Amino acid sequence: MAVDIPALMKMTQAQLDDLFKQSPAGPIPNGQAEGTAIIAPGTQLEETAAKFIHFFAWQGKVFDAAKGELRNRILPMGVKAIVAKVYKDKSWFDGQECIALDYSETSLLAHYIRDEIRMVGDGVYLGIVFWGKKKLIDFALKFPK
Repeated sequence: MAVDIPALMKMTQAQLDDLFKQSPAGPIPNGQAEGTAIIAPGTQLEETAAKFIHFFAWQGKVFDAAKGELRNRILPMGVKAIVAKVYKDKSWFDGQECIALDYSETSLLAHYIRDEIRMVGDGVYLGIVFWGKKKLIDFALKFPK
């Protein structure tokens, strides 16, 4: 089932969880992706919260598949910072294959963070943010075609 960002933002948490479980890891992406934080899934607050976070805090990620790493685009000016290692691994969420975005060895600020992503549409990945092994929020990445 191919899904776009507006559809993801309307889903409930249970629907997002089910979609993540049903989706393949897909290929490790390469290039710049626009990011959307999903912190209030399925509520009227979601769109406003996502816009606020996108403008002031996090705009997305820039992947270098050949190096197996990424940099987050943060702050209003889109500074490329907060590096993560990128590799395929078993998901902490359901034990199936995912693409892990691991900050444990690359960032003092995000040392306890691990993201997991899976492909849910054409150039669209659904992600989960973990703090330690506790699931925090979801996010989406959209790569240009």
